[in-house]
Amino acid sequence: MYQLIGIDPALAANSVPQFTPGTHGIDNDGKIYKYMMYDEATAAVAGVAGEVAYYVADTGYGAHTVTSDLSDSSENGAGVLQVAMSDNEYAWFQIKGAATLSIALTAGGDGDNLTPTGAGDGSLDLNTAVTDHLCAFAVDATANEICCDFPW
Repeated sequence: MYQLIGIDPALAANSVPQFTPGTHGIDNDGKIYKYMMYDEATAAVAGVAGEVAYYVADTGYGAHTVTSDLSDSSENGAGVLQVAMSDNEYAWFQIKGAATLSIALTAGGDGDNLTPTGAGDGSLDLNTAVTDHLCAFAVDATANEICCDFPW
């Protein structure tokens, strides 16, 4: 796995990978990103900048493949999309640090732990069970501000 310093997370999505999938990068603000492929999945859910992506069920983590279609995911958070994406495109996803979502949390208040389980597509929900995947916490829930802690 590679780690690049000074990446531009707003680099447009591309159908041909510009970096090795799974590569980690750090932007000039110290936020950490992972380079992955987007899958629109069964519902053909396009990737929206500022929404949460989840690992595709069964093979997503190892293949660095994600979707915003929660029903086709493993309910394990993967990161926050930085750009709009279509099927089989590659881009950077934020995995660590402060982020503002473009979609409201399904539930939860300031300081709450957040999970994909029970959330709507592209969002996060209040973590209520020890078996739920904890991937962020709400900093300011009404402003959609979270602190990311998605898997490395």
